[in-house]
Amino acid sequence: MNRVIVLATSNINKIREFKEILKDFPVELRSVSEFGPIPPPVEDGETFDDNAYKKAYHTARVLGLPAIADDSGLVVYALNGEPGVYSARYAGENSTDDENTEKLLKKMQNVKDRQASFKCVLSISVPSGPALTYEGQCNGVIIDEKRGKEGFGYDPVFFVEEFGKTFAELTSSQKNAISHRGKALSEFQAEFSKVIKWIDQRLSEEKPEKPDHNQFLHNDWSS
Repeated sequence: MNRVIVLATSNINKIREFKEILKDFPVELRSVSEFGPIPPPVEDGETFDDNAYKKAYHTARVLGLPAIADDSGLVVYALNGEPGVYSARYAGENSTDDENTEKLLKKMQNVKDRQASFKCVLSISVPSGPALTYEGQCNGVIIDEKRGKEGFGYDPVFFVEEFGKTFAELTSSQKNAISHRGKALSEFQAEFSKVIKWIDQRLSEEKPEKPDHNQFLHNDWSS
């Protein structure tokens, strides 16, 4: 029987990427939107790690099911790491992908150092609190105009020298093979049997533990 894991996101693009990457594994991925409206998590963390955990644990606790969440974004080194954890709302709350990208391009005018990275932290939490964490990163450069129609977010201006294309010019399979989210999920794939065993062990515990993010060790299979 497949293990049900809730995707703690309503972003259809992320849901599609998750399901494509994990399509051959014995897990049933269900979007949080399938469970009706639930209170949204508060994403006020200072790092991708903080926010990924907050989303995964909040969803797992509310629904009583293991949940997986990612927090990811674009880090531009010449801009001191912007937009970083604010990537999805760089141009303001409820801003669109185009608005965020346009703000980035304006800030990058006349900037010579175009180096950037997409970073992703993936958190898998159970309702009692403990979580496993995986990370991925993809390096590239920011070009000065949009190219390509695929992908989402900053993909049209994130140029990957390995392919000589932006993320938005790559096929989904090409992007998933090298992307920050794809790399994080590849680590998850490699330890899939251990992850499922860990989830089952945690779910069988009768007494929930008091959640404390600082106490959780990444990829600790000892308990």
